[in-house]
Amino acid sequence: MIADTLASLLLARAEDDRPGLMYEDAVWSWREHVAACRAAGAWLSGQGAGPHVGVLGDNVPGLVFLVGAAALGGPVVVALNPTRPADELIRDARATDVNLLLADAPHTEAARTVAEALGIATVPLSAVPPAVPPTGTPGPPGGGQAPDGDPRTDGRRSPDEAPATSRVAPAAPGDLVMLLFTSGTSGRPRAVRITQRKLAVPGTSLAALLTPGDVVYCSMPLFHSGALMAAYAPAVASGAALALRRRFSASGLLPDIRRYGVTYLHYVGKALSYVLATPERPDDADNPLKIAFGNEGSAVAIRRFGERFGCRVIDAFGSTETAISFSPDPAGPPGCLGRLPGSVKILDPSTGRPCPPGRIEEGRLLNPEEAVGELVNTAGLGLFEGYYNDPEADAERVRNGAYWSGDLAYTDADGYVFFAGRGTERPRVDGENLAVAPVEAALREFGGVVEAAVYPVPDPAAGDQVMAALVMEGTFDPAAFLAFLESRRDLGTKSLPRYIRLSDHLPQTPSHKVIKRILAREAWRAADPVWLRTPTGFRPLTGADVKGIEEEFVRHGRHHLLER
Repeated sequence: MIADTLASLLLARAEDDRPGLMYEDAVWSWREHVAACRAAGAWLSGQGAGPHVGVLGDNVPGLVFLVGAAALGGPVVVALNPTRPADELIRDARATDVNLLLADAPHTEAARTVAEALGIATVPLSAVPPAVPPTGTPGPPGGGQAPDGDPRTDGRRSPDEAPATSRVAPAAPGDLVMLLFTSGTSGRPRAVRITQRKLAVPGTSLAALLTPGDVVYCSMPLFHSGALMAAYAPAVASGAALALRRRFSASGLLPDIRRYGVTYLHYVGKALSYVLATPERPDDADNPLKIAFGNEGSAVAIRRFGERFGCRVIDAFGSTETAISFSPDPAGPPGCLGRLPGSVKILDPSTGRPCPPGRIEEGRLLNPEEAVGELVNTAGLGLFEGYYNDPEADAERVRNGAYWSGDLAYTDADGYVFFAGRGTERPRVDGENLAVAPVEAALREFGGVVEAAVYPVPDPAAGDQVMAALVMEGTFDPAAFLAFLESRRDLGTKSLPRYIRLSDHLPQTPSHKVIKRILAREAWRAADPVWLRTPTGFRPLTGADVKGIEEEFVRHGRHHLLER
């Protein structure tokens, strides 16, 4: 049975003395965890908190307790993204009616700026009860198993007595728990309404992968939906322990897995690729990990991570809105999302008509113009409860009772779905619309590529050119790269990148999604080295080249595109 409120899942843990939360050297039982949530709610009432409390913090226990407090009747938690600049944080906090701001130690200065702009109080996040954590240790700081063989049994204490939070009536599925902002990879972040059921339903569903003896690892930021819905909520629903890390660390992942006895980890975006870029050791697979669950991992990273660390990787499709989801199909071709759920269609955004299946030969999509369309939930909104106080954003996504995702995809002849990119990531080259996701998948196969991002930049005469940003291990070999591209039967001539940008890292959200609008805006004028593809091969782009390109834009009357 699928639970429909986070409150009911938490209350089911209220008498559970098994480990419920691990953070650094501290362990809370589930009984203590729920008591701490109640105490946090009562404490907020004493602070005079209004209905919306903003939080600027990393993954620390206080944030987890505030989420539980909100579920049990406390104020709605507005999880602000601490990596955003102060002016954008002010806009976000004002748009979500924040009336008290709690801040983690690294973000106190930003919180003070926001609070002064809004005329509200700010309080240290460390003040959220219980201020003093348990004294047990989940394992030796340097990694490895605790001496007694169980990293989750130390340091439990008797539960704190705490006054109840303010809820009188039982929680309803539609009650608001949090406001979370979308990643903002292709536009401004929007505040999504996170209700009781929006956390309970995925939590209960994913709990089928877990037992109370499992340990769930959460290093993805809790101010985004993935960590809450695919790590926190499944731990609550199953009774598995939640191992919390302040921030993701590629080099720290395997030591943490061994230290805490992690059996399930959640990832988002490029996290797997960054872990795979760490030095390989012969004993990497000697660990307790069973499942890595997440989304937007590349097919290459999914395969290599599972092989290297001896686990099953489940890469799902989802977004903060959670209006469309897929069940991964292990029997499907590599890189597919699964099959279309019954109510989800791929529609031409200009006509609203269904797109025909893609014609694919040797991995190459031959008819992207007609096969690539937008993923649409034609039956309704799924778990999407709307944006907060943003009717324009609602109208963009919801049309005639259907949810238009903005995500592009296509199917093969057997009905398997492949992601093609975001609505803003569709280059039009020589009159043909291209899908960027297949190009990215191909580029990741080139030796030494840690990560790849493909995006459109304007062509001086008409349409777009394809540009790719690569993070490389070692030196870029332009001749070998050109030979690799020419050997790929799945890439047409129009898909070949005109420009290659070599970066140490790609601009990304805290949940490891590449912010392509930044890459596209910088185009070939980036500070990183850029290589230009010519009829004779790739060569470094020079200042004279840039001047010539921009003069060509002027000749064609398209110089305004250089100002975007």
